Amino acid sequence: MNSLAIAVVNAGVSDPSSTRLLADRIAQKTIDTLREVDSPATVRSIDLGPLAVDIAQALVSGMPNQRIQAVIDQLAEADAIIAATPVYKAGISGLFKSFADLIDDDLLIAKPVILAATGGSARHAMVVDDQLRPLFAFLRAIPMPTSLYAAPEDWGAPDLVKRIARAAGELSVVLRSGAGREIADSHWSGYQHQFGGNATRAERSVADVDFTTDLMRLATGGASQPPAHDR
Repeated sequence: MNSLAIAVVNAGVSDPSSTRLLADRIAQKTIDTLREVDSPATVRSIDLGPLAVDIAQALVSGMPNQRIQAVIDQLAEADAIIAATPVYKAGISGLFKSFADLIDDDLLIAKPVILAATGGSARHAMVVDDQLRPLFAFLRAIPMPTSLYAAPEDWGAPDLVKRIARAAGELSVVLRSGAGREIADSHWSGYQHQFGGNATRAERSVADVDFTTDLMRLATGGASQPPAHDR
């Protein structure tokens, strides 16, 4: 059986990082849950903190460098994603959002995702569902029903352990069912794709461009065809 690839995107910047700790706990529980049903998995950690300057430069220039492109490629190849961000000023990390802005809209289509966040107060627990869930819905991913949030008082509480186990179990079921891949396989041509995008299935070349349309004739300096009633 091929090993499943799980990409862990962590936007924590402190050392040690509570966000990284939460992401690691989720990843380990997911691996253990999949192993129990004979589904081996490997984890690829993507720490955004060391990439902050690269992310900013890519946003300004519109051209990701090799380090950012390598990370985007890891997401494209992943079977599932664990996304974890700290909460600042009652919102998700600007670093996390900036990285998300570099992702092609079709990169994560139908990929299952566990959403997680950490913060200094339980009052911000809904940030995960208010901000992360709509973001990944826009990217047409499949967020798991159970979202995870950890405030300082949660780390020793059994409820966090239970919620991590539940989210890992949900991800395991979706991965083993193959639902995400089937959705993408069945409906890929119906989604809107970015030309030259990073999504493996969305790769396009000049040979894929239809130069016979009226719009392309105009763009290339040719005349468009007159309407049928004028011919």
